[in-house]
Amino acid sequence: MATPREIKKRITSVKNTRKITRTMEMVSTAKAKKATNKVNAAKPYAALTMELVESLSGLAGVIQSPFLRRPEKIRKVAILAITANRGLCGGFNSNVLKLVRNRIEEWKSQGVEVEVHAAGKKAISYFKFAKIALKSSYTNIDDKAGSHEANALANYFMSAFAKEEIDTVEIISTHYYSAASQRPESITVLPLQVNESQSKSSNTGPEIIYEPDPKTILENLLPLVIRTTFVKIILETAASEHIARRIAMKSATDAAGDMIKLLTRGYNRVRQAKITQEISEIVGGAEAIS
Repeated sequence: MATPREIKKRITSVKNTRKITRTMEMVSTAKAKKATNKVNAAKPYAALTMELVESLSGLAGVIQSPFLRRPEKIRKVAILAITANRGLCGGFNSNVLKLVRNRIEEWKSQGVEVEVHAAGKKAISYFKFAKIALKSSYTNIDDKAGSHEANALANYFMSAFAKEEIDTVEIISTHYYSAASQRPESITVLPLQVNESQSKSSNTGPEIIYEPDPKTILENLLPLVIRTTFVKIILETAASEHIARRIAMKSATDAAGDMIKLLTRGYNRVRQAKITQEISEIVGGAEAIS
């Protein structure tokens, strides 16, 4: 049985750990609020841009854009896995990496070549441990990343897709639905998916005059839509990471509190037993003397 001094030392250690986890929870709460505000501010712009593309696609007919290329047979797929640079965020990283492994196996079972790209130190270290070769890796995708980093990523994949070096681009990251719901998902960003049925129904409204013609506008708008998608995914990943870390640190803080209660109870029990033993020895010695 542990001595009272050992138990008290452990209680002090757990209390210090609880201070750290509580501080990290408060920091993650503030960062999550800031990140979710960015996500909510970007969503209307992304939705309106895609809505404009869908409305113009029906007017422009078939346009010659490399980003709408749909090959008859998919030969090569590029998968970009986006995780965090740090841990202590529950299953945030492991859930994304598990989905990446499943998608790689699905594509390879169909006889498709897969090249893997990793964003985040956790993804890079995982693929290195799993001995999966990486085509490229990035460590600058975090809560400070914005349009500059997103545009660099988008330009890289758009160039490879336009040159027909790859036939499909998938991004696997954590999708932000709300402050209470985030899930890892696989999103196909290239070729660009346009809802043609919605575009036809949207053209039944009042007549709109476009300058220049819809085809020219659409050809110049498609790259913007792809870059906006990358920005949106990066912002959602950062927000989901901070939310996951806040939840993990709150759970750790609560667990530390429960542990302190158990250790305090054990400390009092051992201390009471020791006091009882000392009283018994005193009483026994007094009786022996008398």
